[in-house]
Amino acid sequence: MTAGRTICGMATEGGATQGKISAERKAAVARARSAHETIRAERCEAQAAEAPTEALRAAHLRMAELHRSTAHCHLTAARLQDDYASRLALWAGQRGTPRPRFMTGVAEACGTSSAALTLVGADSPDELTVAASDESARAAQELEFLLGEGPARDATVEVRPVMAAGPGLAVRWPGYGPAVTELGIDEVAAVPLSLAGVCVGALAVFDPAPGFVGTDSFTEIAEALTRSMILSPDGDAGLYGAAELRAKVHQAAGMVSVQLECPVADALELIKARAFAEGVSARSVAERVLDGELRLG
Repeated sequence: MTAGRTICGMATEGGATQGKISAERKAAVARARSAHETIRAERCEAQAAEAPTEALRAAHLRMAELHRSTAHCHLTAARLQDDYASRLALWAGQRGTPRPRFMTGVAEACGTSSAALTLVGADSPDELTVAASDESARAAQELEFLLGEGPARDATVEVRPVMAAGPGLAVRWPGYGPAVTELGIDEVAAVPLSLAGVCVGALAVFDPAPGFVGTDSFTEIAEALTRSMILSPDGDAGLYGAAELRAKVHQAAGMVSVQLECPVADALELIKARAFAEGVSARSVAERVLDGELRLG
């Protein structure tokens, strides 16, 4: 085994060290940006105090509030990175254990053990990249993809927070609601991942802590992820290698489309339907299609 490699997601000293250094660097960048925004907020507040008119004073205070909000967002991003760096440091000394997931820290920051992140295309709500904190969140995320309805999809399309709990799950999502309840999940909520009017996906949480949904913390965590990891030039949209691309599923849909001479969207629905009927992931069905082991239609 070569030093510095991670074999099958298990701990190696080099792999942990490299990830830890990267997380610490991102945390330092986020803290510096937070400090910069705080200084700008203080400058606006000073200008407000000396403003000759009430209208100008109000304008400076609005800018100050915006800068302070951005500062808090960067600070949240720094805390998420610090948390991940700490997890990697512990992991380095635990041989044979799976690599920590960045999303685990995101879930805990949201007051739960289960959270999932979904990234979508520029002109479609279809999932392109997914990441989850645990298997429960991953299963709920897969259900949403297969059934074409759920919290992340609605939050992305409507560009607003959504939530449902108890009987309200089946009322809002007739297919997804009962299915996610069978996983033992009683409440779901999601907020869009958006910046400057562009929505790139959603952050969903499952069975969050009482009172967490609807707070500024939830949207702040989503914004921190968007700014520091997904859309930042020095971020990591792959979430330290934990994100899964839906590329194979879309590739298989293209193959089925050619075989059946049907639209790619219809081919994708065939793959989803087969996966749901068999109780397996869409990726599993796609791999069988690509390997020539399965022909749909």
